[in-house]
Amino acid sequence: MNDRSDRLRQARLDAGYETAAAAAEAFGWNRNTYASNENGNAPFSYRKAKDYAAAFGVSAEWLYDAAGPVRPSALAGYVPILGRVGANPEGVVLFATGQDAGDLAPIPPGGTDKAAALRVVGHSMRGLADDGALIYFEDQRTPPTPDMLGHVVVVEVDTDEVLVKRLLRGSRSGLFDLESVAGPTRQDARLRWAAHITAIIPPFQARRIIQSAL
Repeated sequence: MNDRSDRLRQARLDAGYETAAAAAEAFGWNRNTYASNENGNAPFSYRKAKDYAAAFGVSAEWLYDAAGPVRPSALAGYVPILGRVGANPEGVVLFATGQDAGDLAPIPPGGTDKAAALRVVGHSMRGLADDGALIYFEDQRTPPTPDMLGHVVVVEVDTDEVLVKRLLRGSRSGLFDLESVAGPTRQDARLRWAAHITAIIPPFQARRIIQSAL
């Protein structure tokens, strides 16, 4: 199986979704976009591969580039470190295929197997999380809820960026202002999903608990 779209179709079938439409509906994806990704008419990005991989329980690296095992390796009681955050004042979560591959962190107190972690890089989030800290959230891809307003959360906006921002009301329903820990506020953003931060582990402890699955 050499084609990215073929791997996506197989991952969807193995996850129990008989049709592309059924999978798109289950995860809130645009049906036409997903169908085009699966039939090969529109190749999907690595960022999108991470979304599909998380939904279907496969490795994003395998799905995107046939690299490594089909299923993400894991240790019992551990969850993946998905990317780096805070490397610039915008608070953008940076994803890359070669970055910290296989790094895992223990499930935090009260967390589930849907938990995921982000590693803080740099000092743009000082006061919230210092360089080397871990930020945990539940990777469930659900819309923002009223109890998130005023809190720093993890969000994905409709421009494919994943951010760590304070969530504020926008100018009208369905829009949100995203306040940076350091940097400008992004106004009237449309969100695909938002997640509460469930734990922040300081750098000294983070260095002790991170495990490599390689």
